[in-house]
Amino acid sequence: MVKPTLVTNRIRALRFTHGEMTQADLAARVGVTRQTVIAIEQGRYSPSLEMAFQIARVFGLGLDDVFGYPEEN
Repeated sequence: MVKPTLVTNRIRALRFTHGEMTQADLAARVGVTRQTVIAIEQGRYSPSLEMAFQIARVFGLGLDDVFGYPEEN
């Protein structure tokens, strides 16, 4: 069983606020499959740093505006 990632994201919400972009549209813009976008959105896969930058740039945002990681207590 695959352990879910601790990395969170706002990709789904951002797609809808950016012209209701589809998962396929986003995948094509960053050069991955739609299934990869689905896995990232659902927290089942952490993108590489390079892919994370590409995704953030699609939305014109910084990494921290798209992705989050829990603070240590």
